[in-house]
Amino acid sequence: MGDGLSSGDPNSYSNPDEIAVSHINLLWKIDFQKKNITGKVSLNANRKKGGVKNLILDSSNLNILEVKDDVSGNNLDFKVFAPDPKFGSKMEIMLPNLDSERYNITITYETSPKASALLWLDPEQTAGKKHPYLFSQCQPIHCRTIIPCQDTPASKTTYSAEITAPRDLVVLMSAIRQGDPVDVTEECKVHRFQQKVPIPICLIAIAVGNLESRKIGPRSHLWSEREFVDAIAQEFSETELMLSTAESICGPYVWGIYDLLVLPPSFPLGGMENPCLTFVTPTVLADDGSVAEVIAHEIAHSWTGNLITNKNFEHYWLNEGFTMFVERKILGKVRGHEARLFSAYRGFKDLIDEIKTQGEDNPLTQLVVDLKNVSPNDSYSVVPYEKGHTFLFYLEEILGGPEIFDPFLRNYLDAYKYQSIDTDDFKKYLYEYFPKNKALKKVDWEKWVRSPGMPPVLPDYSTHLDKACDSLKSRWIEWSGDETVNFSINDLSSFSASQIQEFLMQLFLENPLSISKLSAMQKAYDLDNIKNWETHYRWLRLCIKGQWTEKIPLALKFVTKQGRMKYVRSIYRELYEWKEARPEAIRHFKTHRKAMMFLTAYKVAKDMHLEEE
Repeated sequence: MGDGLSSGDPNSYSNPDEIAVSHINLLWKIDFQKKNITGKVSLNANRKKGGVKNLILDSSNLNILEVKDDVSGNNLDFKVFAPDPKFGSKMEIMLPNLDSERYNITITYETSPKASALLWLDPEQTAGKKHPYLFSQCQPIHCRTIIPCQDTPASKTTYSAEITAPRDLVVLMSAIRQGDPVDVTEECKVHRFQQKVPIPICLIAIAVGNLESRKIGPRSHLWSEREFVDAIAQEFSETELMLSTAESICGPYVWGIYDLLVLPPSFPLGGMENPCLTFVTPTVLADDGSVAEVIAHEIAHSWTGNLITNKNFEHYWLNEGFTMFVERKILGKVRGHEARLFSAYRGFKDLIDEIKTQGEDNPLTQLVVDLKNVSPNDSYSVVPYEKGHTFLFYLEEILGGPEIFDPFLRNYLDAYKYQSIDTDDFKKYLYEYFPKNKALKKVDWEKWVRSPGMPPVLPDYSTHLDKACDSLKSRWIEWSGDETVNFSINDLSSFSASQIQEFLMQLFLENPLSISKLSAMQKAYDLDNIKNWETHYRWLRLCIKGQWTEKIPLALKFVTKQGRMKYVRSIYRELYEWKEARPEAIRHFKTHRKAMMFLTAYKVAKDMHLEEE
């Protein structure tokens, strides 16, 4: 993979700066038996520069059968180059008429069963145990494994789709359904979709399964496997409140519908902001309000990430840092200012933990990273989320607070909607909007944006909420084992789920607790059996750090029951670092790796130095 690409994206071969795809039409057939997709993609492309002879696309493990010019019906010459292990293959298509400004090209192809964008679940891996399930995860650069495309966020396109799938299954996409499914054979139905708002290709998404929906708002449905849709719909009752609050901050919601799909446990992320259809992990479900932050985050992406998009993944913080910032503004309006600060406080602790893990000098802890010859899969971490949020919070404070910064935020979102930008674009707009604000002169952009490690200015997010967590933490650290000191479940009676998690995180960032203290904590709070996944995850990390051997089976059971990368990666990594647990952790990962989505398995394998396998 060479540098100096015309798109300015070090992770893409494509040339949208010369000829840009503006619309995609997908004709797909879903084959659960072969675990592949067969069909066609039609590309509408517009020339942007003269003298261009080739349309250059990204592809990976695709079997390209034919390329045709839709105007003449003639076959077009094409070449798929030898693959790079990180970025797949460059695909060049010879343009049919060098004098034309618009091209319509159709590619017939099939995907590999090993396509990294797809996870195929057998019936026994689903809730109902009777039907298979398929879902996708294309971000950051996995769409090239299911579509030959310009797989860069610098390029945005509308899309339409006709999906042929088994008649007893439901198909959903990151687009708006066009009518009811239509019978095509006794075994199959065709489902039609259209996305009229231009999106980066990585936001194309599909799910196929035994799904049902429940209406949860005037423009929202909750989808899940049929077996538990009624049980979980109530947990998403605040969706419209969050959505309307986001509009009050960011401006009109342009996507029409906002549906949510709760996926099987193997989904690797907390949520994925696919337009019109947010994907959500079932690990957020705990009947304690935990889902609110995830929904606020994915709703915020409707503006920050989907409407305005990072030009490439070196500037990923423009997606995620802004989204964390807007998420917490939504929470502040719905739950109060202290809830906003407490969420930021907890996120900052995660940033401390992440940078400690990666190392203060690791260049991947910069806000703007250098991804030349580096896969964005390798740069994925909490850093663009929380370091990005910290930078924006700092800017808000020095510029005069929310009453000054909120109008800027809304204007910024309006100025760059439907575009892909980089950090220099944001900086330029910031200085143009505040031409006379002297506070901007003291912003050290080099330290904030292009220096590794912790932010140069540390925020003060402190409230009474974190002070209560700190007080309980101190009691446990200072406790000598004296039986006259009483710990009980009443310690947590006034705590929210978020406070319990913060209390555990504060302990985790201290020296390891002794096994006797951990045992006393389990006796007092019964954390082994807590239903909240986030709380259970932090408890297990605390046990592993204290090298409580009895908890190794519980930790391995935890990473088997779900595939959320945040949880699975940390638990495996910390078991690997504990020499006594390392052999068992490696054996367990190798046994269960095939059930994981690509991104989770890829990151865990690197953490445990198993990349060559």
